[in-house]
Amino acid sequence: MSIISFKNKPIRVLYILSTPQNLNQLKNKLTEMELNLDFRKKLKKISSVELINDVAIFIYNDGTKLYLEVS
Repeated sequence: MSIISFKNKPIRVLYILSTPQNLNQLKNKLTEMELNLDFRKKLKKISSVELINDVAIFIYNDGTKLYLEVS
């Protein structure tokens, strides 16, 4: 488990079958998406992220999920 921050919001990241390189790819993808206002609005409601190989699964407070390819 690791914690990354996006716009001063800490987000828990759980690695499942993934490497530290995938975590770096996730950080790069988040910086790439930081100008997307819809994504930033959705990210405020995220409780945690599961990182499985090249896919990040953003888990919302209400239990819904958003899948994002990070490679």
